[in-house]
Amino acid sequence: MDANQRNKDKALALWTALDTDPGSARALLPALTYWQASEPIGVHTDADAVIAQLFTPLRAAIPDLKRDVHIFMGGASEAHESGAEDGAWWVAGTGYYTGRATASAFGIPATQTDLRIRWGEFLRFDDAGEITHAQTIWDFVDWCDQIGMPVLPKPRGALHVFPAATAYDAILSTPQSDVATRETLDFGRNFIFGGLNRYDENDLGSMGMARFFHPNVKWYGPGGIGACLSLREFETLHQNPWLTAFPDRKVMHLESLFAEDRLLAASGPKGVIGTHSGTYLGHPATGNPIEVSGLDFWLRTGGKFTENWVFVDMVHLFAQMGVDLFTRLERSAV
Repeated sequence: MDANQRNKDKALALWTALDTDPGSARALLPALTYWQASEPIGVHTDADAVIAQLFTPLRAAIPDLKRDVHIFMGGASEAHESGAEDGAWWVAGTGYYTGRATASAFGIPATQTDLRIRWGEFLRFDDAGEITHAQTIWDFVDWCDQIGMPVLPKPRGALHVFPAATAYDAILSTPQSDVATRETLDFGRNFIFGGLNRYDENDLGSMGMARFFHPNVKWYGPGGIGACLSLREFETLHQNPWLTAFPDRKVMHLESLFAEDRLLAASGPKGVIGTHSGTYLGHPATGNPIEVSGLDFWLRTGGKFTENWVFVDMVHLFAQMGVDLFTRLERSAV
């Protein structure tokens, strides 16, 4: 079995353990040294802390918790702008947690609401096939919207639209085409380092997004931003407000960038850096430096990306702008 298949099998075993009996996952994480979770959970450096702070509270609050997987993939990362391989193997996935909360979790009150909690997770493996690093984002802002306690203004994009891939089986549990994988990775590197990072801080056209995104691209953004269902909507509803707020933003510190078949994935707790120079979602410019903790998945169809699943730790982002979204939640719950 090659390294990628071995790692994917390990990831599935981990998720099964976490979903059924979180404590049993300790045996699968002997080499773990770093796990970046959404704020306010933050970083933990051993399996016991990760299980105690992330997965045990989630399972306890939602007894009927079920994980739906929409995308599952792995590969060797090439996250450096130079093009040099960084030598790291990753497995990533996304989908929903479903269930009904019977107790509060992470400060989010329990309500009589059937939840679909969006999750994204990236796992890094060493040469021996052990998980050493991970990044998880749970969409807390969308969760708050679902229970009627929004912490941000109504999104410009569509609410709660995070579907599985259209007309494509994105659960890549078996080996995939090396040729398609290489094509996707090369296209993705050109998109990120040759497109997104060419923004001239004035004209959206400087990035040439039409070279990379299909006119009918489906862009599934996080809670607070919402989904954009065409390139025009993406530019109008998300990209223009984002670049007005953070005009100097750059993709700088990706931890992973890898492909498998037609899927591309990227992650980084500090993947994008910039300055809060304009109003964003109603919050005026602070001049503060910001680091964007995010995860991305893209689906390539022919010569364009046709779907993009986007995670941003919005709680972390707004904290850097001087806004505590969980304090807002506490006030709305009173």
